[in-house]
Formats: sequence, C-alpha cells, structure tokens
Amino acid sequence: MTGAALPVLGTFDYVIVGAGSAGSALAEVLGRNPKARIAIVEAGGTDRRFFIQMPLGYGKTFYDMRLNWGYRAEPDPGLDGQSDYWPRGKVIGGSGSLNAMVWIRGAREDYDEWAAEGNAGWSYADVLPVFKAIEDAESGDDRYRGRGGPVHITNPARMLHPLAKRFIEAGRQAGFAYNPDFNGESQEGMGIYEINTKNGWRCSAAKAFLYPALKRGNLTLFSETFVRRVIVEHGRATGIEVEREGVVQVIRAIGEVILSAGAVNTPHLLQLSGIGRGEDQLAAGLPVLHESPAVGHYLQDHLGINYTYRAKGESMNAQLRSPIGKLLAGLNFLLRGRGPLCLSLNQGGGFVKSRPDLDRPNIQLYLQAISTFTGKVGTRPLLTPDPFPGFNIGLSTCRPKARGTILAKTSDPAIAPAIRANVYGVAEDRQDMLEGVKLLRLLASQKALAEIIEEELAPGRDVVTDEQLMLDYSRRSGTVYHPCGTARMGPDPKTSVVDPQLKVHGVNGLRVADASIFPAVISGNTNAAAIMVGVKAGLMIGKNG
Repeated sequence: MTGAALPVLGTFDYVIVGAGSAGSALAEVLGRNPKARIAIVEAGGTDRRFFIQMPLGYGKTFYDMRLNWGYRAEPDPGLDGQSDYWPRGKVIGGSGSLNAMVWIRGAREDYDEWAAEGNAGWSYADVLPVFKAIEDAESGDDRYRGRGGPVHITNPARMLHPLAKRFIEAGRQAGFAYNPDFNGESQEGMGIYEINTKNGWRCSAAKAFLYPALKRGNLTLFSETFVRRVIVEHGRATGIEVEREGVVQVIRAIGEVILSAGAVNTPHLLQLSGIGRGEDQLAAGLPVLHESPAVGHYLQDHLGINYTYRAKGESMNAQLRSPIGKLLAGLNFLLRGRGPLCLSLNQGGGFVKSRPDLDRPNIQLYLQAISTFTGKVGTRPLLTPDPFPGFNIGLSTCRPKARGTILAKTSDPAIAPAIRANVYGVAEDRQDMLEGVKLLRLLASQKALAEIIEEELAPGRDVVTDEQLMLDYSRRSGTVYHPCGTARMGPDPKTSVVDPQLKVHGVNGLRVADASIFPAVISGNTNAAAIMVGVKAGLMIGKNG
C-alpha cells in the first residue's frame, strides 16, 4: 500500500491526524522544537462559530452535521435494540469543541491501574505533573492543581443556579461528603464541576494549544482534509493519503505519523491502512499488512441516564425560555462574561458509592438546572427549554466492565465503521446502573430537593420495581460520549495496539495519541485525560526524536 502514484501535498517531520483535544496539544508540544516541521490534518473546518465558543451553545452543535460525524451505533440488545447516537467532533478542536467542558482528570487509582498493567510512566505520580502543566486553575490545592498553564479552568461557584446548591445539600442529607475539588487529593464526594472556560468563553485545546502553536511558523494546519489511510511501506509509516477539495493526495512523514483521530476514527484508520485483526480485515475486504488483534476491540464507554422533575419555582428554564430572558442572558454573557450561557449543562455533581462495601466510587452524578422534557426527539433545545420549571438529576457509571468493538464495514474510507458498544453486556454493569437510579431517587427524596419537586416526569412514579427500572434504563440510557480503549496501550501485542511509548506494536514510525489508547476507561469525563495524553506524547517524541 504505497502512495507513490499520487501527488504529494507536502513533506514534514511529523504528521498528526486529528486537530482535536489530543492532537492540538501534541502539535503545540512538538512545535516547541523550532527545527521540527509539523503537519496537523483535520477533516472538519473552523471552530470560529458563536455556538461553539459560547459554553451553553453546544446544544446547537449536538446534531449539526457540519461540525459532527454524527455516528450511530449498531442496534444494541442492552438498549432494547436501539441504535445509540454518537456525536463526535468533525471540526477544529474535535469533540472538545462540542463537549460539556466538565474538567475531570479521573481518579488516582485509574492511572495506577494503568501502570500496574505494564504501562511504565503512566501512574498517577507520572501523569500528575503533566496535568498540572496543562492547567491554569482558579482554585484548588497547589500540590495537585496547576497555575499558568494554557487551559484556563473556571470555578463557576459565583454563577451557579440555586438548584446546584440544593443538589449538593441533598447529597449531604443523604450521607455524602462535600468535596471542594474533584481534581484534588480525592475524587469522592459531591460538589461543583469546574469547566474549561475563560472569561465566559469555551477554552478548548484548539484555543489553548493549536492556535498559539500556529503562530510559530513550523506548524501547518490542513483543515477540511479527509484522511483515507496511513501509508505503510516495508513495515514503516511514511505518510498519509488524504482527500482535499476532491483530489486524492499524499502528505509525507520523514519522522512519524501520529494518529489523534479519536476512539472511533483512529481504529478505523488503522484498519483501512491494513493494521488489525486478520479476520476483521478480511470481513471488511481490507488487506492484512500487519496483524494487530486488539485494533478496534476493547471499546469502553460511560453510560448515563437522567431523571427529570417538574419543580415548584424557578429553574434555568425561566431564564432561557422567554425572549426577554434570552435577551438578558445574552447581554450578561456578552457584556460581563457571566450568567447561564457561560456555564456547562452540568453544574453540580459528584463521585459516590452506590453501596458502602465498595472500595471506591462507582457512580458519577450530575445536576442540570434545566429540562427539555417536551423537546422533539433528535434535538437538544438547551436554549429553548420546557415552558415550566424543571431540572434533571443524572448519573453515569464510572468503570463499566463490558467491552465492545469499532470495526470497519468495508474498504471504503467514507463508510463509517460499525460501533458495537455491548451496552450492559456484563451483569455488574446492569447492577451498577440499577443501584445508581435508585440513588437518584434517594437524592430527590431529601428535604433540599423534595420541597421543590412537584412531579417526577421521567421515568415517572409508576416505575418502581427492579424490573421496571431496568427496562426504563435500557430504553432511555446511553452513551455519555466518553469512548476509549480501541487502540489500547499495553506491553502485549496480542491484547494492545500501542506500547507505553504509544508506538504501534510492529509498525515503525507510527504512534497513537488520543483516548483510544486508554487501557481502561477512567472514572469521569475524558477530555482532560485526552489532552494529557497529547501533551505526554509530545514530550516523549521530543525527548527521543
């Protein structure tokens, strides 16, 4: 599989595929070497759009196919046969331009478990300095939090809706401790979610890393450029084949190709390039240039569900539903960098145990001081919420055990891969979700929330037995958009795709740096960890290259 007959668009020392969270960070770190010539290639276009940069505007981008790959998973028995919607960023900044901006690193134990699996250099002690270097955090203990880094981390306590405070108080009433910093010494407890914003605007990895790096002059961004495959010649990655303005061309790499295309597109590109499990390759009509059995396998993702309540009194619905409310919120945002438009959908939350015998939290909680119960299916009308006061409390399971696959369907690069998440494929995952939804109702029954709840709208008071609760979550739960593990890191080529240096086993000149390398899903939101992987990859390559 060579690209010798195709026109060459450019030749660089390093070619990065994907200008998302990890790729943007990687490009900036590699670009610190003024002698390095770097290309970063992105299928999507500009992120300079108002509803990307305005934090609550991501409700507008959720189904916008100009910015979004808009994948659909295969029908899943665990979801009562439904095909779950998987938004993924097809835009500069990647999914970090479309996400909810909750800044969570994951638990200390997550990374220590990665290291214990044979991934030297990936323990909590190893990654903590990298996280600190990334951050410009407004709050937190200096032993754990960074100051002066490129990603500004806002503590939105001064802007929270009163419902968030009620939610945290309900947690205290239910026996859960308050945690002032989920990224500090311990993750356990309930509190406020920090968000990666600055002066009220989204602070994505593109804004924090990519755009400053482009000013140096040794980084070239190819946007709206679709990558078809990695070119592998004599066991070495020598470039990529791309389609740009309808023309198929080649971008050559003298040093390395690094895939930062995300947990869906990275394994798909590996397979399109002849790297994967033999039987998977043959089934899709693809060659087997290098047998790598773990490519596209070991998929993990967090699963979530919301319970929706009609409230007595105000929620953010009142602020955002009416024309006057929208006007006031818009002026507050544009003139002061304050107000509901500056916030994530998720204001309060926590990491808790669904039963006391567990050694660490298995449930992540969310408070959304807004409801869209009456919205049309296939929309996310955050800026036009319900015409009555309402709010959501939700959860996601922290460390699901089930593993799925993301595999090429055909040899056509334009055909999306088959996503089989295997939702609730392990009994422990079903039990965690059952205990989790019971926990939501426990919180709703506490005085701080019960006194303002008028009615449970979803799933409703008639859903009470374990069987009914499980049927409800199989029909209403789904991804919370944290896929990982599809090009997992580890020392054994039979069960991993990359080694602890992120080099693809058995293929020279090729690395992966994004959430697909996670050996196991972390406890919590994955964007911060993806950025950490990008920075760490850049430091590794810069040190050795």
